[in-house]
Amino acid sequence: MHIPDGFLDVKTWTTLGAASVAGVGLALRQIRRDEDYSVKVPMIGMISAFIFASQMINFPIAGATSGHLGGAALATILFGPWVSMLVMSTVLIIQCLFFQDGGITALGANIFNMGVIGSFTAYGIYMLVKSSSWKWVRMAGTFLAAWLAVEISAAAVAVELALSGTAPLSAAMKAMLSWHALIGIGEGIITVAVVAFFAERMKSPALLPSSKGVKG
Repeated sequence: MHIPDGFLDVKTWTTLGAASVAGVGLALRQIRRDEDYSVKVPMIGMISAFIFASQMINFPIAGATSGHLGGAALATILFGPWVSMLVMSTVLIIQCLFFQDGGITALGANIFNMGVIGSFTAYGIYMLVKSSSWKWVRMAGTFLAAWLAVEISAAAVAVELALSGTAPLSAAMKAMLSWHALIGIGEGIITVAVVAFFAERMKSPALLPSSKGVKG
């Protein structure tokens, strides 16, 4: 759901850019307090590469932008929302600057939609189920967290396009939500599979840097 240059008006992209800068700054402050962060770096790098590769496979959506897997839910469930924000921001910055995927003026909006909204949507849903004693509840919650993270991020894009006068809200919302409802299913399945893989290997420090990220 990368937004290209020219699709957002000045007031929208500057506001979202400022919000993203503030969010990333807060995330950096929170991560500095995490004593286990240095241990998690190799795993964070691997998941970041996976998210980067997944996002590079995208296709156009009528009304303005593109559709693709997100990855915010996966990073959030494994490492928490603050690390997820930085992972998503890094991925989006590299894609924008080196692969022309998403506009420079819209970079803040893309980070806000996929990094901030996506991460905290997933976090809110997953926190409701992560302590459940039933594995199926945790897995269902993981799927829902990933699906909703994609859908709500897509809805935010539609609102921003409408506020900028790029597309009518109804048309943009219909296009974004319908396509991303399908994309979210794939996102949910992949997220559940990867989280389950690491949950089964929690006792291996070589595979999972911290047991705080996933509850088995």
